[in-house]
Amino acid sequence: MQIILATNNMGKVREFEAMTASQRSPLPVQWLSLRNFPEIGEIEETGKSFRENALLKAQCVANKTGLAALADDSGLQVDALQGAPGIYSARYAGEPKDDRRNNEKLLQELAGVPFEKRTARFTCVLALALPDGQKFFAEGACYGLIAQEGLGEGGFGYDPLFYLPFYKKTMAQLSSDVKNRISHRASAMEKMFFLLRALLFPEPEPLRKPNF
Repeated sequence: MQIILATNNMGKVREFEAMTASQRSPLPVQWLSLRNFPEIGEIEETGKSFRENALLKAQCVANKTGLAALADDSGLQVDALQGAPGIYSARYAGEPKDDRRNNEKLLQELAGVPFEKRTARFTCVLALALPDGQKFFAEGACYGLIAQEGLGEGGFGYDPLFYLPFYKKTMAQLSSDVKNRISHRASAMEKMFFLLRALLFPEPEPLRKPNF
């Protein structure tokens, strides 16, 4: 089964591929991305929630290609900032999108906020749109705090600032194996894998007792 990931972000694509490969019984899925369909272009995210944006992107790609499409809308929600940057996480510092500038702005906004008050969560909503109009959702979250400075070279986005007390590391300091097991995207994907298995391998209908 071919599924288009409605993203040009190759960091996300690599995460999805790694999580699929790590399944005990790998799914027969070939992941494509918007880089395979340059004619689609940038999809404007006009929704007011992660769920709305994810569905908007998935349905747009499914309608234009006739293939199943999976879209993720993810973001960082910081309690001290009333949930910001939220759905604006990728463009927090304005256009063009830039991880470094986003991280710098976040640190500026939290200047003076004590570490224990910098609680935050990464949220991920996945929307799967099928060409026949069916749609499915899966959600995941990962909880931590915002560090005083960026640490680590791995990951992307806000990973260098997202501190996980249990590991005493930021998300960017974790190995990809650990991150792909505990991240908000991993949590959502586990639920989506369950849905995909149900779609790819439907349970046979129980045999009915013949009516003689």
